Amino acid sequence: MSARDVIVIGLGSPDRGDDAIGEVVADRIRAAFGGMVTVTTREDPTALVHTWEGKRAAVVVDAVMSGRNPGTVRVMEAGAKAPPLPTHAFTASGRGGSHAFGLAGAVELSRALDTLPERVAIVGVEAGTFAYGHLSVPVREHIDAAVAAVADVLAQEGIKEESCVSEPSPR
Repeated sequence: MSARDVIVIGLGSPDRGDDAIGEVVADRIRAAFGGMVTVTTREDPTALVHTWEGKRAAVVVDAVMSGRNPGTVRVMEAGAKAPPLPTHAFTASGRGGSHAFGLAGAVELSRALDTLPERVAIVGVEAGTFAYGHLSVPVREHIDAAVAAVADVLAQEGIKEESCVSEPSPR
């Protein structure tokens, strides 16, 4: 297996409070690993359908709201061999636009289109706010934990620091 078979994706909007955690963690992974694994960011979950196409594994870092304390980091497994995700739970926030089609929707659309990687590890960081501005203090205090969670998934895939390739973030 090649490290090029794995992609790390920071998902979220850099100007919407804790939704910026995906980009922040992706930037830290890019700096720490800087070699053979693609590291990129996306704001729109619909872009994931093509971003991870052809990869064996993807690690997606995203802000989540599940009622836990802000900053709590959880790793959830999805992917081609995993059971379907409950997309209704990811759209319960009532937000419209592309947020109504979230990460779970992208996973399930990719499953239907046969573009879903075998493994999708979702590193979710519990958000406190999606208001315009910077990361909240509790989320900022857990950046290292989120980076460590991504590094753990990469280690499970046989990828150690100093073996990533970065891809510029689209702007």
